[in-house]
Amino acid sequence: MKRRPARRLEAAAAPRLQASVTLTVPFQDADPSGAAWHGNYFRYFDAARCALLDRLDYGYRAMAASGLVWPIVDTRVRFLRSVSFDQRLEVTASLEEWQYRLHIGYAIHDADGHRVTEGYTIQVPVDAATGEMCFGMPAALYERIDGLVRAALDE
Repeated sequence: MKRRPARRLEAAAAPRLQASVTLTVPFQDADPSGAAWHGNYFRYFDAARCALLDRLDYGYRAMAASGLVWPIVDTRVRFLRSVSFDQRLEVTASLEEWQYRLHIGYAIHDADGHRVTEGYTIQVPVDAATGEMCFGMPAALYERIDGLVRAALDE
C-alpha cells in the first residue's frame, strides 16, 4: 500500500480524532454583566476533552486503570467574542498530537456558527505510583488512535 502524504492523513483522520459537545452557559458562569467569566472556558474545554477521550476509549478512568495520570502542563485560550448566560455553544476538541503527549485543540462556536473562543491543552503521561513523567505514548492508546487513523484512510 502506498503511503499517503501527512497532510492527507490529517485531513482524512481529523473527524475521527475529534468530538463535540453542545452546552448552554449556566447562570452561575456569568459575572454581574451577564458575560461568562473567563475561567469557565476551561470547564467547557474539559467537557469536550472528556467526550474526545471517551471516543478514543481512554477516558480518565481508563487512564487511571493504566497506572497513569495525565496532568495538563500547558494551556492557552484566545477569546474572540464574549458569551453570556443562556447562550448555546458547541465546543469541539481535536487531537492534534499524540506521540509523546496529548495536544488537544479546542474551538467554541455560538449558535450562529461564529467562532468565539479557541485554545489548546497539553497533557503528559505520569506514572501514578512514582510521579515520574513517562516518555512515549502507552501502547494501548497508540493502537486505538492508529486504528482510527487507518480506518479513515481505508474509507
